[in-house]
Amino acid sequence: MPALLARQAPRVLGFLRGDPLADRAVPPSGFTASLTLFTAGAMGFLAVFALALSLATDRLAARWGEELAQTATLRLPALDGDQATQTGTALRILQQTPGVAEARALTPDENRALLEPWLGPDIPVESLPVPQLVAVTLTDDGTFDAAGLTARLEAELPGAVLDDHTRWREPLVQAAGRLRTMGMVAMLLIAGSTATMITLAAQAALAANAQVIRVLRLIGARDIYIARAFVRRFTLRAAWGAAAGTLAGLLAVMLLPTSETAGGFLTGLGFQGWGWLLPLLIPPFAALTAYVSTRSAALRTLRAQP
Repeated sequence: MPALLARQAPRVLGFLRGDPLADRAVPPSGFTASLTLFTAGAMGFLAVFALALSLATDRLAARWGEELAQTATLRLPALDGDQATQTGTALRILQQTPGVAEARALTPDENRALLEPWLGPDIPVESLPVPQLVAVTLTDDGTFDAAGLTARLEAELPGAVLDDHTRWREPLVQAAGRLRTMGMVAMLLIAGSTATMITLAAQAALAANAQVIRVLRLIGARDIYIARAFVRRFTLRAAWGAAAGTLAGLLAVMLLPTSETAGGFLTGLGFQGWGWLLPLLIPPFAALTAYVSTRSAALRTLRAQP
């Protein structure tokens, strides 16, 4: 690998320096330059958010999935009998169950806090037939048997309902997978749109400089020599435009509200840790896309010209 990079280094440096004579065939400014810079910048900006969405989806799904997998909830019916006795029996059963790390009955204040968003702040919890909830924390060894515990609860505490959060965890994993797929599709659409717009801009530049191209051919210039000038100019334009768009996207992500100011709705959205390095790959990828699409369009157009 190092030997390959060493052999390619002179070619890359020569490509970046370019040829002043060949560069005259490509206008340094004008409509095509503005179109290429704007397209690459806009697509780089959108690519940052598509990448941030994919990474945030993975993080949120992993965190919520782990939290749901390590907890369960036991609901005891509000019967006319002694609910305290039922709660004590439930706690005893849970303490004897393998895989249960902790079991704790929620207090009336905690029940009130759970019901407050739905029924308002002034809830007479004590006078309402509110079921008793027991929060269960599970161990990480995978020994918890939800089916066995449910059977024992049905025998000793009729009406008790155990929720191991499986019905919440599975849709979450499915939704995360679909959002991740949508993020990848968005990245592919962005790359395809960038390639299409840059190809159109290159073709417009070639058509606008048809007279210059004919003169270069008359003095012996080959099509690959002429195409290299177009490829270099549009590749650099795409790289600079994508770099500016990526920088703007990163600044926009940094300015997003935090979880404290957004009430937890935007928790985890954005980049974290090494994820901040991934957007740096967008400008090189945009340059590579421009290189491939422009080279193909330039050679195809030059072959079609007389």
